[in-house]
Amino acid sequence: MSIFLFTPPFTQLNTPYPATAYLKGFLNTEGIPCYHADIGIEVTLTLFSKNGLTTIFDQANPNKFKSENSKRIYSLRQKYISIIDSIINFLQNKNPSLSHSICSGNFLPEASRFDHIQHLDEIFGSMGIIDKARHLSSLMLEDLSDFIVDEIDPFFGFSRYAERLGRSANSMDELYLELQKKPSLVDHFSFQIVDDYIKKNNPTLIGISIPFPGNLYSALRCGQFIKSNYPKLKIVLGGGFVNTELREIKDVRLFEMTDFICLDDGERPLIELYKYIKAEIPIELLKRTFTFNNGQIQYHNGSLLNDIPQEKVGTPDYSDLPLDQYLSILDVLNPMHRLWSDGRWNKLTMAHGCYWGKCTFCDLSLDYIKRYEANSATLLVDRVEQLIQSNQNTGFHFVDEAAPPALMKEFALEIIRRKINITWWANIRFEKSFTKDLCKLLAQSGCIAVSGGLEVASDRLLALIDKGVTIAQVSKVCQHLTENNIMVHAYLMYGFPSQTEQETIDSLEVVRQMFQAGIIQSGFWHQFAMTAHSPVGKNPQHFGLIPKYKAISFANNDIEFEDTIGCDPNKFSFGLEKSLFNFMQGNCFELDLQEWFEHEIPESTVDENLIYSILIDDKKTNIKSHHKVVWLGHPFELNFIKKKSTSFYILTIYLPNETIQLYPPLKYAPWIEKILNECNIYLNKEKTYQQVREDFFKEFNSSLDDLEFMNEIRNIGLLYL
Repeated sequence: MSIFLFTPPFTQLNTPYPATAYLKGFLNTEGIPCYHADIGIEVTLTLFSKNGLTTIFDQANPNKFKSENSKRIYSLRQKYISIIDSIINFLQNKNPSLSHSICSGNFLPEASRFDHIQHLDEIFGSMGIIDKARHLSSLMLEDLSDFIVDEIDPFFGFSRYAERLGRSANSMDELYLELQKKPSLVDHFSFQIVDDYIKKNNPTLIGISIPFPGNLYSALRCGQFIKSNYPKLKIVLGGGFVNTELREIKDVRLFEMTDFICLDDGERPLIELYKYIKAEIPIELLKRTFTFNNGQIQYHNGSLLNDIPQEKVGTPDYSDLPLDQYLSILDVLNPMHRLWSDGRWNKLTMAHGCYWGKCTFCDLSLDYIKRYEANSATLLVDRVEQLIQSNQNTGFHFVDEAAPPALMKEFALEIIRRKINITWWANIRFEKSFTKDLCKLLAQSGCIAVSGGLEVASDRLLALIDKGVTIAQVSKVCQHLTENNIMVHAYLMYGFPSQTEQETIDSLEVVRQMFQAGIIQSGFWHQFAMTAHSPVGKNPQHFGLIPKYKAISFANNDIEFEDTIGCDPNKFSFGLEKSLFNFMQGNCFELDLQEWFEHEIPESTVDENLIYSILIDDKKTNIKSHHKVVWLGHPFELNFIKKKSTSFYILTIYLPNETIQLYPPLKYAPWIEKILNECNIYLNKEKTYQQVREDFFKEFNSSLDDLEFMNEIRNIGLLYL
């Protein structure tokens, strides 16, 4: 008996969505046969091939084009068909020499997506020809996507499919109506791929992961197909969308496409479901599982077994997936989006849930947020090594809600001690724990970027959100990260309950200053949405909101509302997005904020030097007794120089890119050498700041605080963590 897990179209083109890899890794520890697939990448590669494009153009009606753009693309169809396989091959990093032809200006057919590329030479320069070619190739695929949307399938999208049907669908009526229509070309390609897997592997249970609203329609289409052609096979739905939206499912029609729906972490529910199908346990002992029996939806949560602890979930297993066939798509407009879509990343989680767990807009009542459980650094690095060994990929994206700073520190130390070379990034909270020293350590371990929520850049609203940070604190953390070449992406929010026009403009001014100061390199504005599982959603009146509830028979997450205090956020959307686009390019900082809006806005009340004054306030780090003292391991030597008139020491430190010579005080030089050796990160012999202070006092009967030379070494590689 085996399990087949798959992600339906579409999530990402550059890397697999990790849910099925997580579950397969766990099932390996249980000895349960399992294979998995990313149907999205396989459908994409089928569509964007010589045969796929031929089918697409054959299905188009040249007498009824919806736009001149579609007509142009259709007219150039033979060119698209002739080069598509080469372009896909290039985007899979298999034929870099093609970049010269792509950049020549006469190789790619061009439609509307190429209308605004006149500044590419400024962005890529003369040496970035491969990146430039990848961007141009990405534009060509976007042109083809536009053609498919206009002429073949209006639901199509590279990272989402029929998303509108799944987003806040309190009723299943519209979705169900679409599911009764003739399957689309994408549907048929999905059916064929799923059918091939079933015939090849003969599973007993099929699990379909639905992470986003944009996967729902395709997931149910696949469920329809399996039910029609393999009625004895059992299907279970799970994933992020299910966990947030389908907790109150009442519409029995959903069970025409599935047999079970599992909520929250899938490991324990899947194991119990596996036992149930094998007739080892009764249906009452299922874990967080909906079934359909005797014409009714029933919820079963009788299992007395706890969820699988993080240390027992195993290492994600990406085998079975076509890792060499994912596409590196290049978006040059947003640095973090580029990181997101460029290259393949191994996905890992430092900790389950959120260690803060207070933000009022967040789904605090749901398991994926409220149940916090951290892994150990040793176990995490073990998993890193296992993944590198299994797929030779050294890029890691930690997909935590917010990676804990203390665990990030221990993880970085362990990575450096084991001399593992990786590139990694994570989502964080901008809290004061991210000192200069910690950021230096993270960079040394391979951390290249972080994303975090600045949200509304207003101290009043940050307090109302219960974010636990201030503008000043966020600014200093971003400064520490940026100084160590760690890119910072800020999640920005507008339209939070009670937010006024003045606060909206003041927030934009703070963001402008932060970009101008260079402490944020990437950002994205999100309009506030009230969810049913957040503190705001559970008590909207407290925040001045009047909810507009609807009858729920299907999905329940986003709730429409009226803000009785705040302004209308919709009229700020375009101006916020346009200004941010320019700030990310390093442009237009000098413009008055009014220039971004067609309607009158209030003058900003933010001091024009607010961020600058915060950043130059260079307060000394409060070093505590329990802080670890760590020398980053740079090779060094101490030499005593004796001349006729004087004697002195030279401390030579060999950094990867330079050699530094320092002149420690004659009296203290041997002690400094001893401490650097004793605190060397590679020796794994931890010494606390209190121990170092006591050692210094015992040696010299004076305070270590008086030894100013220690600050010089700190700037090079002596850290207090």
